Amino acid sequence: MTIHAERTTARSVEQLLSRRDELPADHPDRARIRAQVIEENLPMAGRLARRFAGRGEHLEDLAQVAALALIKAVDGYDSAHQVPFTGYAVPFILGALKRHFRDAAWSMRVPRTVKELGPRVATAARELSQQQGRTPAPADIADHLHVALADVLTAMEAWHAYRVLSLNTSPAGSTGADLIDSIGDVDRRYAAVDERLCLRPMLARLAPRERRILVMRVYARMSQSEIAAEVGLSQMHVSRLLKRTLDRLRAQLPQ
Repeated sequence: MTIHAERTTARSVEQLLSRRDELPADHPDRARIRAQVIEENLPMAGRLARRFAGRGEHLEDLAQVAALALIKAVDGYDSAHQVPFTGYAVPFILGALKRHFRDAAWSMRVPRTVKELGPRVATAARELSQQQGRTPAPADIADHLHVALADVLTAMEAWHAYRVLSLNTSPAGSTGADLIDSIGDVDRRYAAVDERLCLRPMLARLAPRERRILVMRVYARMSQSEIAAEVGLSQMHVSRLLKRTLDRLRAQLPQ
């Protein structure tokens, strides 16, 4: 029996899939039945995807998730169980949409319990706003959901991590400058502060003559000849002392 004939007899989805399961694995009608069932149920998948609209995800992305779940539901349906196809496919598609929000749509790693509470908090906030004519307080939402206030506050804070703005986007009301333009550069002098803090105890452990020569060379900017005249050593001796001291300090600095 061809697909055209099956359409003219208005066979149900369950009948189509039962017919598919009766056919050999390599029968060409199996693929045609699969395509027909998917096509006829795509509107249902789209309706399920629209239930999750307005939660920060593009409807096109949600529709794609729902369509892929529908395809898997068609492939996984077993007509021998005699379960209505929608009874099998709807929970399957809804589960895929919920997993998409739980696992793929968050920009930061958030505990699963917080992820699951976030949409409930958002829904409760909308419902209470309509009922009360004002923005509900977190305590109102906690009472409405029968959960702890601390959990509601955590979920509300985590909800901001659902979508992190790109630094290359312009904030609302701006003159066109990107967010990254408002971030200051790292002050290069911070590295010098760290180095000085590390060097201080090392310098304290140097012999007095080595420390004096190093100070004259680095801070007083004296030449090796001037240092030699000041401490009563040859310029060559001063050069060796400086090199030995600097090598020792470099070896002690954290990498």
